[in-house]
Amino acid sequence: MKPCDKTIKNTIAISERMLKIADQGDMVREDNGCGILYGVLRDSAYKIKKLAEAEKIAHIKKGWWKSDAE
Repeated sequence: MKPCDKTIKNTIAISERMLKIADQGDMVREDNGCGILYGVLRDSAYKIKKLAEAEKIAHIKKGWWKSDAE
């Protein structure tokens, strides 16, 4: 896998982790400030993931992306 593709793959993984953290934080939060924090985290994760997945598709179309297994 090319370094640029590996970085995209890592970015998708980080965004998925951000979503999990936001969900966990929402379950244990005790005030509205934390709710805002986790809402921003969740929104940012969705935006980052969408951009990274679009870039992955662009790399696949260019023939650069060989496989997720590599």
